[in-house]
Amino acid sequence: MGILNGKKGLILGVANNKSIAWGVARAAQREGATLGFNYLGEQMEKRVRPLAESVGAEIIAPMNVSDEASMDAYFALVKEQWGELDFVVHSIAFANKDALRDRFHTTSREDFHLALDVSSYSFIACAQRAAPLMKEGASMVTMSYLGAERAIPGYGVMGVAKAALEASTRYLSQDLGEDGIRVNSVSAGPIRTLAASAVGDFKKLMDKSARGAMLKHNVTQEEVGNTCVYLLSDLASGVTGEVHYVDAGFHVGAGDPGIPD
Repeated sequence: MGILNGKKGLILGVANNKSIAWGVARAAQREGATLGFNYLGEQMEKRVRPLAESVGAEIIAPMNVSDEASMDAYFALVKEQWGELDFVVHSIAFANKDALRDRFHTTSREDFHLALDVSSYSFIACAQRAAPLMKEGASMVTMSYLGAERAIPGYGVMGVAKAALEASTRYLSQDLGEDGIRVNSVSAGPIRTLAASAVGDFKKLMDKSARGAMLKHNVTQEEVGNTCVYLLSDLASGVTGEVHYVDAGFHVGAGDPGIPD
């Protein structure tokens, strides 16, 4: 009997077995949850479907968060197949590589809109469609990063998008709290994922994070997954509107201790 036994939820944004969302999915399945997944396009389906099937997923379907009709179709399928939802994990973000690597003040309007739409508004769009399927005690969790509150080299417009995501978490928690739905963010330390490959000098970022963390190491998929499972479960019934850090204590320290690169 796991802490998510009997619960049904969506894990949105798995790209491959290195994804943070995949760490959450494995932890949720271990704790007894029945899962549903999305994918974007045929190439992504080839990666996602075998993973989803390995944890007994009941829903594996396409959804493009930039397309209203695609989102409507996905959540209509969820409603048809399950009828209700206990949780949603939103782990979706995207920005053009050049918008991350170029100087921030050169960010184009188009790149700004794209990053904010996919990385922040998509959480609101998912909440619009998920909330009517949720009963009291349900939970939503999204993935943030310290770049939402600090200027991290190489993170650029994604930091602004994550700041908007964290603000959206607070306003969604206020709005949906009257329905008994909890909304939280998890701010994970740097993990080598497909999305992270777009961040310039990512290896240097990971090295500095490990040196500056209270626990002197970087966190893993499994550690983030375990924290998310707690937030999705009834054990966190009194927790909403939070940005919960899983970064080995880096965010409360002085940062990099000054060890030469």
